[in-house]
Amino acid sequence: MSEAFAKMYGEEDVEAYSAGSKPSGKVNPKAIEAMKELGYDLGKHESKSLDEVKAFAPLDVVVTMGCGDACPWMPAKKFIDWEIPDPKEMEKEEFNKVRDMIGEKVKELVEKLKIES
Repeated sequence: MSEAFAKMYGEEDVEAYSAGSKPSGKVNPKAIEAMKELGYDLGKHESKSLDEVKAFAPLDVVVTMGCGDACPWMPAKKFIDWEIPDPKEMEKEEFNKVRDMIGEKVKELVEKLKIES
């Protein structure tokens, strides 16, 4: 969802990649549905591994979502940890709250990056 929000808010100004430490190879259907409610087709995305995203390094910013010291290292100029809970097993209402939290954080970051560049 974070990659989708970056594409929505950053448009052509931001190139975003989302990856997981243990990707399943497919996007969570709950995430597809949650983003569809906002008019974004997440079904065109695919689940990627960290190794796949490392191909684009060095990155300007790497954002982690609550993995703390367990986060794998990625070559980047800046690291941010948002400590966002994994919504994977949450019911729809709670899942959408996390979706909206991610959306707000991404929007703030994109606006900050646009100002800094």
